[in-house]
Amino acid sequence: MMHTFFNSTDPACREPVGAIPVGQGITFTLHLPAEYGTLSPRLIIHRDGQPQAELIMEMHERGADGTLYRVRFMPGEVGLYFYHFDLYSDFRKIYRGKLGEGYLSWESGPEWQITVYDKDFITPECYKGGVQYQIFPDRFKESRPKPMPFADRVYRTNKHGEPYFWPTETGGSLNLDYFGGDFAGIQEKLPYLQEMGVTYIYLNPIFEAHSNHRYNTADYLNADPLLGTNEEFSALCDAAKKHGIRIILDGVFSHTGSDSRYFNREGRYGNGGAYHDVYSPYRCWYDFSSRYKCGYRSWWGFDTLPEVNEDTPSYRNFICGKGGVIDTWLSRGASGFRLDVADELPDDFIEELRKAVKAHGPDKLLMGEVWEDATTKIAYDKRRTYLLGKGLDCVMNYPFRNAVLDFLHGRPVEEIADRILSICENYPAPALHCLMNFLSTHDTERAITALAGESSEGHDRYWQSGRRLSAVQYERGIKMLTMAYAMIFTLPGVPSIYYGDEIAMQGYRDPFNRAYFDWESSESRVRPVLRQLAELRAECDAFRSGDFQLVKAEGDILHYRRVGKTQSAEMIFNRGDHLLCETAFGKAAEVNPHGFTILVEDNVRPLPGYFKIR
Repeated sequence: MMHTFFNSTDPACREPVGAIPVGQGITFTLHLPAEYGTLSPRLIIHRDGQPQAELIMEMHERGADGTLYRVRFMPGEVGLYFYHFDLYSDFRKIYRGKLGEGYLSWESGPEWQITVYDKDFITPECYKGGVQYQIFPDRFKESRPKPMPFADRVYRTNKHGEPYFWPTETGGSLNLDYFGGDFAGIQEKLPYLQEMGVTYIYLNPIFEAHSNHRYNTADYLNADPLLGTNEEFSALCDAAKKHGIRIILDGVFSHTGSDSRYFNREGRYGNGGAYHDVYSPYRCWYDFSSRYKCGYRSWWGFDTLPEVNEDTPSYRNFICGKGGVIDTWLSRGASGFRLDVADELPDDFIEELRKAVKAHGPDKLLMGEVWEDATTKIAYDKRRTYLLGKGLDCVMNYPFRNAVLDFLHGRPVEEIADRILSICENYPAPALHCLMNFLSTHDTERAITALAGESSEGHDRYWQSGRRLSAVQYERGIKMLTMAYAMIFTLPGVPSIYYGDEIAMQGYRDPFNRAYFDWESSESRVRPVLRQLAELRAECDAFRSGDFQLVKAEGDILHYRRVGKTQSAEMIFNRGDHLLCETAFGKAAEVNPHGFTILVEDNVRPLPGYFKIR
């Protein structure tokens, strides 16, 4: 295809496309239509924060429809590079437009990006091509009713009850109601997860803590007793591996709980702790000062979450050293960590965390919570280096989640495709194929509620409480949910199912998205689709690390292709009300209203059939 000027997603214009390892050259080819005559275009390129370089493009080929100009560039350092083209004698420039297409302008505009990453950047192959399942531990499965050993907590015997949310006497959220989910309950349901095609479980925090979400760590080296013992966690990991499942943990390393053995403001752990004892070995972990309202620096002003000084050597050694937190839990059977609020952790600390994780093998995963494009993220006035090869393996893929939801909510499909393409262009391939793709998490509205329900923006928890979809909304939501998960399963990355989405559990934001799993649910339409999609991922190598190619983004149709080493797949999504007939692999493919079709072919011979959900 001959582009008017340039398209960064087309190998004919830029070879190779996407992020590249340092030391690999890039060839840029610019097409100027015949009416422009002979010019002397330049590639204007610069490393992030550095002065621009001007590279003269040589005439490569001239024909009736115009002239091709070409230049080769070899980035010498890891980092981000940005570029545009200058026609020079014409005084106009070419900038990045939608879908990577260049446009001509007298004014300045958005530049294209090149992400240059470390040539030794590798990520766990065992994670790619699989399916992840996220569990909020207290709310998944209770193995047996048990007495509550803590007087300050509420045990919920009614598993169908809504999580508590109303304020306490001091004005805080309760967060002290427990439904009893535990390690043994998860172990009991491993066959259920295996049958659904799950290969990884991501557990929200399991360390000892004094709230049901456990993001206020009290003891990093021991499991919360309500979940089970350290030995029971190891038993869970051993049992999971027999079902072909690995487990990754949530690491909360930017802050601890005030009610912890390290800070101990509440005095639960005796007389010591940083809050009471200026000579405590943990005192240097925290920043005490009268300039803070509560007398110490805390996470987003919550006095129950004192922030740690991640640069403190003793803290880093406690987390990353031999016998430290990372080493201990990986030795107990975990297969990696997800880092909470990764953008609030220093880059060099993340690099130490990576070394600690990879000391247990290259197959161990390090994922980070980042809500934006992780290659361009700026936090605390600094461009972050998460995905350049020495930090994270991958991140939680909020950009894809938002794009999928917006597609099904009717946003212009060209805009949706452009957002997907930009992530595929910007992320290094080792990270791209490990991205955690999801629709719901413990921090978002549940998928079916977000897809088919009324927006909760501007509404408080009293409005969100007890709110459910109408019968009509629910039926529409089921169709949208299956379509949305089909996209999540077939885009680059690893799909992650939030516990209960497979039975279309509803719920607005925290804590309503954290209800106990409804094991008595009769909803049986979503889970078989997820199982089929998992089988498709396991059988077709295009979904493990195949290239992403946009075929069509027009009207109500989003059509893309994944190209693997031995197989390719085409996905066609129709969000409209009419039956459509599209072309995939040169064949006619019907796509139902509010439905999708997937066609898989061997690169040598066709494989049988369509994959279609009606």
